[in-house]
Amino acid sequence: MENKKEHIRKPDWLKIKLNTNENYTDLKKLMREKNLHTVCEEARCPNIHECWGERRTATFMILGDTCTRACRFCAVKTGLPTELDLAEPERVADSVALMNLKHVVVTAVARDDQKDGGSGVFAETIRAIRRKNPFATVEVLPSDMGGEYDNIKRLMDAKPDILNHNIETVRRMTPRVRARAKYDRSLELLRRAKEMYPDIPTKSSIMLGVGETWDEILETMDDLRANQVDIMSIGQYLQPSKKHLTVQKYYTPKEFKELFEIAMSKGFSHCQSGPLVRSSYHADEQVNAAAKERQLRGEEMLDSLTVKG
Repeated sequence: MENKKEHIRKPDWLKIKLNTNENYTDLKKLMREKNLHTVCEEARCPNIHECWGERRTATFMILGDTCTRACRFCAVKTGLPTELDLAEPERVADSVALMNLKHVVVTAVARDDQKDGGSGVFAETIRAIRRKNPFATVEVLPSDMGGEYDNIKRLMDAKPDILNHNIETVRRMTPRVRARAKYDRSLELLRRAKEMYPDIPTKSSIMLGVGETWDEILETMDDLRANQVDIMSIGQYLQPSKKHLTVQKYYTPKEFKELFEIAMSKGFSHCQSGPLVRSSYHADEQVNAAAKERQLRGEEMLDSLTVKG
């Protein structure tokens, strides 16, 4: 079945506009000078030219460039990682300052070789960014860190502005798509993060086109909402190489629009849904929307107390 669909023609709406302007070249040069990795490059994100060239935003990838997992959708290199670079948090923070970023996304390869799942370096990166960029908001996108409570707590105690962890696909497809990760463990991480810090928005993403059904997409939305996830991103899976999963279906812009409307009707505070949407796509807009939502809730609570008084 998969082989027969191997050569599905990529539709016109997935054509990418390249914008190799001064911003793009400046950011690329900075990343190399600071010996930093970005998921934009490592995962071959289709939006790199828009984010680097137009919005001047980037998603930093810490803990090295080698992942201990081999998910069948991901282009990041897998194998035995090197030792942790304890100077990395300061270099990331310095780069954020040089780039004058207002919103920072920090993700990482999975580090199953580390007892803390890399949560210590994650937490220190957040703190370093805060010290050197006090007005920047910080979003983190960790792996499940083995599902260990202490690892999640260590990360959340650094108080990111958004905790983002991707469910990636529907329950039925998880064993085929993700390596070592478990659907319910991802939900548990998102739920625990919210229980630890109810005011910190949580976020998750799903990619479409790996063999899921429409009803399964809606069930995943319900599972995320049942675990109090605030923000959702929905995008099209694109096969990074011949050894990765083949695309089973290309969803149309109309279908993505319908999924956006359904997601909002289910109670998500914000949703990005489109063929080229990725987890950190327009993340600056999402953190602003989350801040407005918190402000609105605070005003409603104040009004309620005033009325009762």
